[in-house]
Parts: sequence; C-alpha cells; structure tokens
Amino acid sequence: MRKIVIGVMGPGSGASETDKKNAYQLGTLIAQEGWVLLTGGRNAGVMDAASRGAKAAKGLTVGILPNSGDRGLSEAVDIAIITGMGSARNNINVLSSDVVIACGMGAGTASEVALALKASKAVILLTSDQQSQLFFNSLSDNNIFLATSPEAAIAFVKETLTNRCPTE
Repeated sequence: MRKIVIGVMGPGSGASETDKKNAYQLGTLIAQEGWVLLTGGRNAGVMDAASRGAKAAKGLTVGILPNSGDRGLSEAVDIAIITGMGSARNNINVLSSDVVIACGMGAGTASEVALALKASKAVILLTSDQQSQLFFNSLSDNNIFLATSPEAAIAFVKETLTNRCPTE
C-alpha cells in the first residue's frame, strides 16, 4: 500500500519564527503518524524546520528542489528530487502530496496553494494572515481549511484522508 504523503509548504528565508516553530511541530506530528513529509527541500525557513521536525521523530522526508543540483539541500531531507525547474517545481510539490499544509505565506507558498486548489487537493492554511485566508477561501469553499495550530492542522488531515478517496 502506498504511503500517505503530506506536503508542508511555506516561506524560505522570509519565514517568521512562528512559521518555523509550527513547521517543526508539523514535521514531528506527520512523522508520528507514519506519513511521509514532502517539502521544497531547501535548508531555509519552513522547509528546513518541517524536515528537521520529521527527522527528529524518525520520519521519512522528501525534498523537491528547484535547482539542478543539491546545493542548499536541508540536511534533514532523506530523498532529494532534483528538478532544475525553478518555481515550476511547485506543481510537483502539490501533485505529489495527498494533502497540502501551507505554514505561513509568501509568493511561492501562494502559488502552491493555488495549484493545489486547481488540482482539487485539500489545503490547510496554518497562517494568521487574514488576507490570505479570505482570498483562498473565496477560491474554494470545500477544499480549504483554516487551522490555528499544528495539532488542528493534523486533525484536518486525518478528517480529510478519512472522507476522501485515494488520489488518482
């Protein structure tokens, strides 16, 4: 049986301390569930924090890198997918995830959320940015969920996985 893959997307160098703390906790909780963590793979911000949290909990981590080498790879990534695609790799991130959790918000994260909604993926927003919440909620009323904590995000993931058919 295929493992469940949870994508955690969020800002790199622009991540706040709260974003990084939440991402670390998300990574830990994802690993504790036995799920695979997928991130953008870089050693910055949300990507690195989530990967480190998952590794601390003995989880499996996958990083989808934008460049054509592994420069900038998080030390906590087990499997690095080298794309050489720049930001176009965002589509791989979301299509390879069963559920996407946006932890914080930036331009790259916004593109991943939009691509996930377009692909009818469930998206959980773990951000206090009300403009982002309103905007993405206006794009999809049935695939967007708002979480106030990493624990609430994981509860939404469990509910989503229970109520949906496997991805095609």
